[in-house]
Amino acid sequence: MNERRAPPPVFDRSPPPEQAPAHTGFVSVAGAKLFYWDTGGEGETVVFNHPATGSAHMWVYQQPVFGKAGYRVIGWSRRGHRGSDPVDPANPGSASTDLANFLDAMGVGRFHLVASAAGGAISVDFALSHAARLLSLSLTSCVGGAQDPDYLRLSQSIRPQGFDDLPSEFREVGPSYRAIDPEGVARWLALEHGAVTGLRTGQTPLNHITFAALENLHVPTLLMTGDADLWMPPPLMRLYAQRLPNSEFVIAPECGHALYWEAPEVFNTCVLDFIGRHPA
Repeated sequence: MNERRAPPPVFDRSPPPEQAPAHTGFVSVAGAKLFYWDTGGEGETVVFNHPATGSAHMWVYQQPVFGKAGYRVIGWSRRGHRGSDPVDPANPGSASTDLANFLDAMGVGRFHLVASAAGGAISVDFALSHAARLLSLSLTSCVGGAQDPDYLRLSQSIRPQGFDDLPSEFREVGPSYRAIDPEGVARWLALEHGAVTGLRTGQTPLNHITFAALENLHVPTLLMTGDADLWMPPPLMRLYAQRLPNSEFVIAPECGHALYWEAPEVFNTCVLDFIGRHPA
């Protein structure tokens, strides 16, 4: 495991940049209609997998930057999130299967997968089933889905009773960013409040995710979290980095759980550097 600290962020008060031209549409998979946007192009494909509080619309600080770097950039909304159908309790399916079917429909072969928060568990499940499709895997601020009892007890012990009922901006967004850029917090909240549009729970992973299973996953993996992340502080993320044999671990100073939004320059620089070192 290679561990390092990212440079301190320069919290930017400016609104998101102008987005690159992108096609939007829907793909039907296993009876559900999924929303997406796609910048197109001939470069390698980067797919963004959003957090539980997000949707395809959360990546406004990443879409134009990764597109300018020469990549085909795709964002999608999972079932129950903005633009996509809700989870059908009678036929919930698996989010990682949805992702595989979605990418098949989009004509995507091998690609780079970038995930935030709860999108990480789905991405790990996808990687365990479809490792050969991944050029790289970036797990940022990710709750990775490990079901080892000791790990579950540890992760639950660091958050007090009632934590889930606290305001989302407190749970997700770091205190430094909240202090410096309240307008940016408001923009994040507007996207967060509009992100969940239907039933989003009930889908199940294809794999039983354990640390032992991760030890057999050799996809080049970037793990990244903020040192003020209340969901996934560095000691928890480090447990994943220690098990993944081909991983790098980056800690972002002063950042919370919404790293992609709070410090997009740090996020984008680290992820672009990583995927650039793992081309097809």
